[in-house]
Amino acid sequence: MKMWSGRFGQSQNADFEQWQRSFPFDRVLLPFEVAASQAHAAALARAGVLNAEELARTVLALEQIAREEIPAADDPSIEDVHHYVELRLIELAGEAGYKLHSGRSRNEQIATDLRLYVRKQIDAVCKLLVDFVGEFVNQAYAAGENAMPAYTHLQRAEPVLVAHWLLAYVEMFTRDLGRLADCRQRLNECPLGSGAVAGTILPLDREAMARQLDFEAPSTNSMDATSDRDFAIEFVQALSFVALHLSRWAEELILFSTTEFGFVKLPEEFSTGSSAMPQKKNPDALELIRGKAGTLWANATSLVMSVKGLPLAYNKDLQETQQPIFAAAGQVSSMLRVATGFMATVEFDYARMQRAATHGFMNAMAAAAYLVRQDVPFRRAHELVGKAVRLGLEKSCELEQLSPEDFALCGIQADQQFYDALTLANVLAIHDVEGGTAPQRVREALHAAKEKISMYSGAAHACT
Repeated sequence: MKMWSGRFGQSQNADFEQWQRSFPFDRVLLPFEVAASQAHAAALARAGVLNAEELARTVLALEQIAREEIPAADDPSIEDVHHYVELRLIELAGEAGYKLHSGRSRNEQIATDLRLYVRKQIDAVCKLLVDFVGEFVNQAYAAGENAMPAYTHLQRAEPVLVAHWLLAYVEMFTRDLGRLADCRQRLNECPLGSGAVAGTILPLDREAMARQLDFEAPSTNSMDATSDRDFAIEFVQALSFVALHLSRWAEELILFSTTEFGFVKLPEEFSTGSSAMPQKKNPDALELIRGKAGTLWANATSLVMSVKGLPLAYNKDLQETQQPIFAAAGQVSSMLRVATGFMATVEFDYARMQRAATHGFMNAMAAAAYLVRQDVPFRRAHELVGKAVRLGLEKSCELEQLSPEDFALCGIQADQQFYDALTLANVLAIHDVEGGTAPQRVREALHAAKEKISMYSGAAHACT
């Protein structure tokens, strides 16, 4: 029996009936549908709609439904998760099961279920993110004061500590943690009691229902509460940023694992071979992460397109917002688990990275900085060092390999202090500002990153 069949005299078209069913995908919401139904049942009892015996039967039946195996997705008799719970509740609780839908609508039910689902997924993703970011910190500590080239325009720019490079990703992914936490705070309002569009017709205690489900408060407008999917869009867009950052990280490690760079040794546990070329070890885990990021952004776009033209309040189009949410949550979680395993086992060729940090005139900025400290205007210093670089290219040598006479030809007086300024240690040390790559600053940043991760870890454990 349909939940709405009384007004209709004809049966549905068979194709349409199956095509419009959402149970094949919204069945994942069953635990949240049960929890919301328990809160509604308690409110009905407080309002005098259910007596004590009916409430007890209803609660026991809902608990049993939560323990049972969910029916097959292709069961044609079940329209959606709400329909399934109601049918099963009537089987288990008898007449009391018919009363549970008093004063509520599927419009508010799905709005509540989705908020509960997204809230739980945020907590799960945040925990995975904390674990992932923790591996960057572990690798940064292990890297010590080893250096590597930093790149702009994918050309060698200046040396940085390997730890400094790794901590750049910590910043990316902790911003993602912040976005998810912000989304969680904003979504944490309870739609129960909103009815179909105008509010429930019964004197239900909305505050009590919100408290029972750990929401901060009831939603403030019934029309908005039943049609709002901003929280879902925010959630999937936040996940899309996670995927975007994972993709950037994956791309850089793919590059660094090539023979041409040779900075990264691919862990065999997260690599594959070639069916044709026996020597190959391919970064398939990283490539799949990079590829799946596009799907995440497609899900985010799909959500926006589903709601962009909808008038208030609930419209059936909103059913199309569910699958992108479920898909995005599952995909990001699996991507993070693989990425965390990769980061825990990847090895870096510190010797090769260190050698690369001393080639390609990456001490040119330090040379100009030294001249500035000798009261040479920066534009002039830039020009003089540029001439020295050109001379080094002509002689196929690095700046520090030019003689004082060579520098003199370029207008630079090169004494021992000048040559000292060109060493890797001093090139790193001059970036002694907050956020810079000077070793002491990086040590401070590592400590701060560890504290930041600890804060998010505590928040994630408190929510789960």
